[in-house]
Amino acid sequence: MAKNQYSYEKRRRELAKKKKKEEKRLKKQQRQSEENEDVTEDNNPEETQEATE
Repeated sequence: MAKNQYSYEKRRRELAKKKKKEEKRLKKQQRQSEENEDVTEDNNPEETQEATE
C-alpha cells in the first residue's frame, strides 16, 4: 500500500497560503501608496500651478 504524503502536501498548502497572503499584502500596500500620492498632489495645487507656468 502506498504511503500518503500528508506532511508534504500540508507544507505545500501552507507555503501557497503564505505566498498568496504576501502578494495580497504587497498589492494592498502598493494601492495605499498610490492613494497617498494622489492625496498629496491634490493638497498642493500651488506647486502644480507653478510647475505648469
